[in-house]
Amino acid sequence: MNNIDLLINYTGLPLFWVKLILSFIFSFIITFYSIPAIIKISRRKNLMDEPGIRSSHLRKIPNLGGIAIFASIGFCAPIFAYELFDSYKFLFASLVILLYIGVMDDIVVVRAYKKLLAQIIVTILMVLGSDVRITSFFGLFGIYEITYFVSVLVSSIIFIILINAFNLIDGIDGLSGGFAIICSVVFGLSYFRLGEYSYPLVVLCMIIIASVLAFLYYNLSNYRMNKIFMGDTGSLLIGFLLAFTAIIFINLFVDKANPNIPKYHLQSAPVIAVAILILPIVDTLNVIVIRILKRKSPLSPDKNHIHHKLLKLDLTHRRSSFYIICYYVIVVAIAYYLRHLNINLLFVIVMSIGFFGCYLPDIILKLKKSNI
Repeated sequence: MNNIDLLINYTGLPLFWVKLILSFIFSFIITFYSIPAIIKISRRKNLMDEPGIRSSHLRKIPNLGGIAIFASIGFCAPIFAYELFDSYKFLFASLVILLYIGVMDDIVVVRAYKKLLAQIIVTILMVLGSDVRITSFFGLFGIYEITYFVSVLVSSIIFIILINAFNLIDGIDGLSGGFAIICSVVFGLSYFRLGEYSYPLVVLCMIIIASVLAFLYYNLSNYRMNKIFMGDTGSLLIGFLLAFTAIIFINLFVDKANPNIPKYHLQSAPVIAVAILILPIVDTLNVIVIRILKRKSPLSPDKNHIHHKLLKLDLTHRRSSFYIICYYVIVVAIAYYLRHLNINLLFVIVMSIGFFGCYLPDIILKLKKSNI
């Protein structure tokens, strides 16, 4: 036990709960009081997000809110969840690399290959350096234990896809932040149920929740001078942390002595993780398929994302974000309720409901036009 643990113990509360409460308070305060200064500097130096093809806003808005989110995580996690940095030695270094490339992209726009290179470096640090890998598919697609090489390859692909997928849903006010909070709440509760071994991960989830809540106060502000986006800095950091927590979540159910038998008897753990992160997964896959079918580059900008479709229904940013998040919370609830089904059947159900959500706005729009 370190000096901080001894100091906290004087409160008389269980150490974990004190850490949880203090991490929330400090994380919220750091982000909440950092953002006004970031907005002021951004406006003075004209460090603003210009409306573009993908944009759903019409005015220039500061987009460096991710710096405040990093400040909260970078300060609170090493203090209140320091065990994570003992177990995963390259975690903090990865966050710093993503901060650097994110800020650069938000200010001067970094070329895509440079962003991808940074993500590959971070992925190598985590997968090879910190051994954050998926080691079993639990019978998904008939696959159980996988070799080290396949594990590294699959885990690396998952990291890179999820980082970029989360970045792509950051298109309207409140969506990426609200979804990050929901994911962190679900992962946090899951870790809490798994016992003391997972408590540092619960604290990390709480830090993310508090920081993003403070950010949303400004992101959802009706007063234009207070408004800010998290930018690539925030979306890269949160996307990375969600990928990290998802892989760790899956691994907690693996018995290392016998990877074919889940440690906590949740055979559907990989599908539950997919359900929690279903929005960026299906939204990204959907737009890529549409672009390929239209013979366009998968990286070409367009407005085929779910949030763009809801805006066509004349919904506000807030309503669109609320409806999207509610729909995918239902997907998570269904996946959890059916968690004891055959893992492959559950996967088909989750992905089917997820993709249906991508086309539900199109169906509503067509019905609306037919009734006019």
